[in-house]
Amino acid sequence: MGLFTKDIETMDDLLLHGLKDIYYAENQIVKSLPKLVDKATNRDLTKGLNDHLEETKKQVARLEQVFKLLGQQPKGVRCPAIDGLIAEADDVAGEVADKQVLDAAIIGAAQSVEHYEIARYGTLIAWADELGRDDVVRLLTTNLNEEKAADKKLSTVALRKGVNRKAAS
Repeated sequence: MGLFTKDIETMDDLLLHGLKDIYYAENQIVKSLPKLVDKATNRDLTKGLNDHLEETKKQVARLEQVFKLLGQQPKGVRCPAIDGLIAEADDVAGEVADKQVLDAAIIGAAQSVEHYEIARYGTLIAWADELGRDDVVRLLTTNLNEEKAADKKLSTVALRKGVNRKAAS
């Protein structure tokens, strides 16, 4: 079932497809975050990534609740967008020799993933709201708020904790 195929005929179908997309994405993030944690050298960055890994596991559980509310089995559909962002993060992390520059690159890659998730959750919330699914909106909004907070924490580590400054010197 692709986004622009005939398998999607109703707004309910569209919401379900989007949920499968973000479910796949969150599960891929759970698999890939430990690799970034291992490569990061900044203490604040490592802690932030580890904290977000635990948070992402809770987001997956919330998505499973959403599927249950909709009478569906939790299932993902391949998401080329998240696969590309994760592949890019892996590529960049493998190419940077300077550890301080690597930390800045990891933050940039992680923020790209956060921005994708923020966009996806915003869309899903709008669709669920339009369908009158306040129960789904509440769960998705919790995930969205966590993604926004994670993005903000990454910016703080990059700017206020000096990762970008150290990488530039």
